[in-house]
Amino acid sequence: MADSELYRFSWYAMGTQWELSLDCDGPETHLRSVAEEIVAEVERLEQLLSIYRASSDLSELNAAAAWEPVRLDPRLFELLERARELSQATAGAFDPTIGPLLRCWGFVGGAGSMPTVREISNARSLVGMEHVSIDRAASTVQFDREGIQLEFGAIGKGYAIDRAIEILRDEYDVEIALLHGGTSTVYGLGAPREAEAWNVGIQRPGAPDGEIVVTLPLRDRAVSVSAPHGKWFEQDGRRYGHVLDPRTAYPVAGSVLAVVATSSATDSDALSTALLVLGEAGIPTVKALVPDAFVLVGSHEEGGSLRTVTDPSIPNSGPR
Repeated sequence: MADSELYRFSWYAMGTQWELSLDCDGPETHLRSVAEEIVAEVERLEQLLSIYRASSDLSELNAAAAWEPVRLDPRLFELLERARELSQATAGAFDPTIGPLLRCWGFVGGAGSMPTVREISNARSLVGMEHVSIDRAASTVQFDREGIQLEFGAIGKGYAIDRAIEILRDEYDVEIALLHGGTSTVYGLGAPREAEAWNVGIQRPGAPDGEIVVTLPLRDRAVSVSAPHGKWFEQDGRRYGHVLDPRTAYPVAGSVLAVVATSSATDSDALSTALLVLGEAGIPTVKALVPDAFVLVGSHEEGGSLRTVTDPSIPNSGPR
């Protein structure tokens, strides 16, 4: 492989297309084996976290935890604890118990549909981390009522990316790589040769011409993007997106784009969702949690133009 080339490997996992770009010495057979180990790690974590697999650790937890304490795999327990911390810190704007609401609105395995007010109320009564009891000493979890469903769609890909980067860096001594899971979360390890960082452009949601809102330099950092346009349905002339506000039980309205960049893909994944829910008013909340984060919130103005508010803390970052 020539010095200027990157070895690229793509695969499908967690409901989206992943891509790993590697720049390191060694024959292609070695690079492929490195990539295949990353694929295997993501597959292991999907088996741990997927609500679409009845045999996954998370599905088994959701099925049993209302009846008895369930002992968790250490990785799932670690992620749940971090999810609880982020939920508390964002006052529930990010909430891993959102599963009943996603099902109520038809966004689990479907494009969505309008529920009744009663259905929304019933689902809302099952949302909130106060329903989840975590016993750190025993590594067990129990729910306080039937119907609670943990769902890690807003944090799981970020967590998988962090674990994959650890393997690249610690087990294979890879210093230069770019990894993304469906482009919603991207991690830049090191920097490309003869460059200071990986420059990642964030597109305007739904823009047919690929308009770039901001370009961020990533060096040992992740960026996550949340937007409601990925899955939606329309009823009575109004569009309802798949990102739900756990506090109101309704789809997010107002913000159309939220971007968070920081050193942890797990955190950026969850916090971009929270920021989309909170809107511009949530910027101080995210900055209090992660002072060195770059954050951006976009909303539509009259006429369809995009209004963005940023709080940059990454050197040389900003609109380009």
